[in-house]
Amino acid sequence: MSVSHVMSTNNASASWEGDLKSGSGQIKTDRGGIDIPFTFGIRFEGELGAGPEDLVAAAIAGCFSMALSNELDGRGTTVNHVDTHASVKFGPDPAGGFHISTIDLVVRADVPGADEDGFQSAAEATRTGCPISKLYAGTTINLDAKLVG
Repeated sequence: MSVSHVMSTNNASASWEGDLKSGSGQIKTDRGGIDIPFTFGIRFEGELGAGPEDLVAAAIAGCFSMALSNELDGRGTTVNHVDTHASVKFGPDPAGGFHISTIDLVVRADVPGADEDGFQSAAEATRTGCPISKLYAGTTINLDAKLVG
């Protein structure tokens, strides 16, 4: 089956009970992979747990790693390992409310035989082309990509 013909629908839900500061919520995916509580303290005060922005970071890191592997494969280079760390900056929006201002990606990849220019070109194509990056096209996505190994 060609990847270009695969289409999926992914579903999640979130619930919230109580007021903003003392209430709590639950985020779940329909396929059962995620079922986590979240609170104001998790989102805004650094308490342990995961909230919506953590899921954004996980989504773009996972998507980028897979998409970079695919991009390099399409250029005739086999990837041994791609490790992507995403930092999502979430805070007050000058226009009011809150927003994600930037996403920083740190990528380390073991790609035997890859040349630096080709790798950087593939990483940049992935920065703008992976589906989650496209979703956040209005957000600055910074990239620090290096070959290792």
